[in-house]
Amino acid sequence: MLLIGAGAVLCLVGGWLWITRWSKVRHLTDTPTSRIRSAAQGYVELAGVLRNCPDLPPLNAPLTGKPCLWWRYRIEEYLSGDKRSSWRIIEQGASDRLLRLSDATGDCLVDPQGAEVLPARCDRWTGDLRHPRGVPAGGPLAWLTGNRQYRYVEERLHADEPLYAIGDFRTSGGGRLGLDLQTAQGQVVREWKEDYAGLLQRFDNNRDGQLDQSEWSRVRLAAGLEAQKRHRLASEKDPEHRLMRPGEGLPFVLSSHGEEVLTRRYRWHAAGGAVLCLIGAALLAAQAVS
Repeated sequence: MLLIGAGAVLCLVGGWLWITRWSKVRHLTDTPTSRIRSAAQGYVELAGVLRNCPDLPPLNAPLTGKPCLWWRYRIEEYLSGDKRSSWRIIEQGASDRLLRLSDATGDCLVDPQGAEVLPARCDRWTGDLRHPRGVPAGGPLAWLTGNRQYRYVEERLHADEPLYAIGDFRTSGGGRLGLDLQTAQGQVVREWKEDYAGLLQRFDNNRDGQLDQSEWSRVRLAAGLEAQKRHRLASEKDPEHRLMRPGEGLPFVLSSHGEEVLTRRYRWHAAGGAVLCLIGAALLAAQAVS
């Protein structure tokens, strides 16, 4: 029974790993790289350089205190017992601040929530404090000596680093969105109704405390004109591009490494999953024969 259970687990884990990683390979290789200015709305692949967002305050990583644009950290504690010892995660977190990706044609804001982020910068070290005061003087390799009660991992994205990104691309402003006059008009009317006293003051000509049919016609006409004015002002603004988590289970990946490195890594993961699946199937077959 133990071998049957192990075989079933290996088949399930290996099959899941193979399917998910190979799906990522297909999406990365089948999606062409787009320029930000001319990218179509929907699922796209972008490549550029990370830049500081001028409207946001400086950001420092929580463990090392180093300035960065995004961070993720993990703190583990070493627990020793009579029978076995192990590391246990006691604290972890990740930044959710917007990133600014730039290429030769423009800028795109990137919302990292829900993304698989693969940064190039990663520090690992150990110490005797739950919350360290930065990397020890010996550098990340200081874990080879000294106290090992706590283990720290901190990953970061920095300004002026390359970034590969694939996700859902959306643009607002700049005249990219058409005007649905009926919907926009209804929205304006609903806003005005929230201040019904002000609505009466503007459109109740006979001052009877209510709006008759002709007065409602004037309300709808004025709301239509207001909706067109708002759309015109929004169209005059510079377009804002944003990349975010896509739907339908599509991969959302942000990486300091290029597409070639990522696809090679995912292919190796898929191959490992296939091997695990085959090993599990062999165990199940051997038990079935016996």
